[in-house]
Amino acid sequence: MEHITHNKKNIKKAGQKICSMFTRLNSLKANFAKAKLFNWVNVPRLRQGFGGQACSMKQRGFVASLNTLLVLIFLLSLAMTMSVLISTRQKISTNAINATQSYYTAQAGIEDSLMRLKNNPQMAPLNYTFTINNSTADVIIPALLGGSRTINSQGNNNGLIKTTQVVYAIDSDGISFRYGAQVGSGGLVMNNGSKVQGNVFSNGNITGSGTIDNDVIIAGNGHSVKDVYVGGNALTYSCLSSASVQNLTYVTGGSHTCTIRGTTTSQSSEIPTQALPISQGQIDEWKTAAASAGTLGNTTIDGTQSLGPIKINGSLTLLNNATLKITGTIYVTGNITTGNGATIKLDTSYGSLGGVILSDGLISSGNSVVLNGSGQTGSYLLVLSTNASDNAITVSNNATGAVFYTSAGAVELSNNVTVKEVTGYKIILKNNSTVTYDSGLADTFFSSGPGGGWKVTSWQEQ
Repeated sequence: MEHITHNKKNIKKAGQKICSMFTRLNSLKANFAKAKLFNWVNVPRLRQGFGGQACSMKQRGFVASLNTLLVLIFLLSLAMTMSVLISTRQKISTNAINATQSYYTAQAGIEDSLMRLKNNPQMAPLNYTFTINNSTADVIIPALLGGSRTINSQGNNNGLIKTTQVVYAIDSDGISFRYGAQVGSGGLVMNNGSKVQGNVFSNGNITGSGTIDNDVIIAGNGHSVKDVYVGGNALTYSCLSSASVQNLTYVTGGSHTCTIRGTTTSQSSEIPTQALPISQGQIDEWKTAAASAGTLGNTTIDGTQSLGPIKINGSLTLLNNATLKITGTIYVTGNITTGNGATIKLDTSYGSLGGVILSDGLISSGNSVVLNGSGQTGSYLLVLSTNASDNAITVSNNATGAVFYTSAGAVELSNNVTVKEVTGYKIILKNNSTVTYDSGLADTFFSSGPGGGWKVTSWQEQ
């Protein structure tokens, strides 16, 4: 525009010079006429064309034409600018529509994959393309890992891509077992050679002749530790004869006649009790989850068989050397009995999660029974009885693995039994039985299994 304005000024100056020249020529014409030196009539074009008025009209016409041209150039520029803006806005709107369609196509791909998994939770890994109108979603369902799958769906509409990621996991409940043995009001009874490799918390007395490697806490006034060797410290109302502890803290009013290898202190306040870690409400939920999947009568396992989730109205029996793979919570209303050399283990699809087999009756195992999780770190088999008898759970010679739990009765571990953790209203450790605490039990998740409930734990756009 500055260039055009500059040229306009130059043209205007040139026009003014030409008009000035015409004025001087007219003056010369008048002088020649007076002197009769030149016949001006013989130059008609000069007389008609060089008048001051004619020059002024030409100048104004030129300027008007120039202004018209400039206005046309401005309007053309404005029209081009508006055209570019409109085109850009149209592209933005189109991209927004395509992006929205890509987003919802990716979401639809996730919904489709979840429906497939609902119908077949154990399905193999799968990659496929899902199409809606002109949009596509590339869906990736990976293998089950650690009890969950991370599903990806990439929506594409005319080159606009949106990705959605979902974590689909087995529904689980967190339960903390923070002690090698946690005992209710029934107390802990230890026989010769029995050992707890970990800490012990008890709402009742601890008696016998076994060894506890770490610390002991006994809650409630009037309760005591007696005849047991404690490798660590003891916090209890009383510490009685033949017991040996490192450092003792007892409650005022209690006795401390045991062997104290370190220091002794006292406190006036009662040591508070702790509830067992699994509530009755949680137990009822596991029972409901098992029953919702179906019901069987008395069941016998011979050879290798997968089972769960299921409710068994009656008893469950494993014959010698039989193998039961648990694919979901098993609830037995009667007794559970395992023969010698039998195996109960969680299916590998549990991943790092724990599983449950529970009974309202008695649970007893034969010699050399193996009770295991899925094989991955953090996976444990929980064997639970709600029976109130002193033999609610009985584990015999050379059995290994598992976490044993009674809500109202006793757990009895016999010779050479080694378990991960034991919790119960009452615990009886017979000769040479060992509880070896696994620190991973402090934060353990138990589920109804891959055949039970699943849930989406994460849903986000990438």
